Amino acid sequence: MGAGQPGRRRTVARDWAILAVGRLKAGPEEALFAQHAARLRPALGLREVAEGRGSPAEIRRREADALLAALPDHAFVIALDLGGKAPASEELAVLLGRWEEAARPLRFVIGGAEGLDERVLGRADHLLSLGPLTWPHLLVRGMLAEQLYRAQAIRAGHPYHRAWRP
Repeated sequence: MGAGQPGRRRTVARDWAILAVGRLKAGPEEALFAQHAARLRPALGLREVAEGRGSPAEIRRREADALLAALPDHAFVIALDLGGKAPASEELAVLLGRWEEAARPLRFVIGGAEGLDERVLGRADHLLSLGPLTWPHLLVRGMLAEQLYRAQAIRAGHPYHRAWRP
């Protein structure tokens, strides 16, 4: 059986998390993230770093310092960025399988309102986009958790993803 097909035994990343700027507070964004993160196996972690202060360039620099310091050694870094590739859900499922097989900690990095500094983008192993629209950075966590759950469902042959839909 090929990658991403139901019934295929696969290597599962044991250490994956979202690394994000800003703090989620109780509300719809936190509920969306919690709903989908709870479905993922293994559990998806969330580590938050403080938002930077100052000019836009200073904010990006400070946030980059915190994000880069929080990355584990040898992590496979997926940075969410408008300039990244926006795969279809089925393509994301294949990518997730490849990333898991690398047997490295996976970190999905989400910047703050000013975006990610070039140093973070340069450290990334992959640039991922959720499409050409600009999304609030606190909402992106839940959207990403849902897409990761969808990718796992596709790989497991679970009916959550309705591939027949256009």
